[in-house]
Amino acid sequence: MGDVINLNQYRKKRARDEKAGQAKVNRARTGRTAAEKAAGRHETGKAAGGLEGKRLTPPAEDGPGGKSKSGPEREPPEGTTPSTG
Repeated sequence: MGDVINLNQYRKKRARDEKAGQAKVNRARTGRTAAEKAAGRHETGKAAGGLEGKRLTPPAEDGPGGKSKSGPEREPPEGTTPSTG
């Protein structure tokens, strides 16, 4: 004859095991050291800079809302001097 088991305990143990498995996945996904994060940012910046230097045309200047400037130059706000360059 089989062993008698308490279904309540079994249910709780199974839930704990599932949470432990999810925690392991979360640690692997987000648990990086500060040095690893800095190295990742450095690599991302390095890759973007390398690609930017290979552009044939200058990138479009996007303003707020993702719309690029077109038409005549915009006037600077009053009380400021226009920037050069």
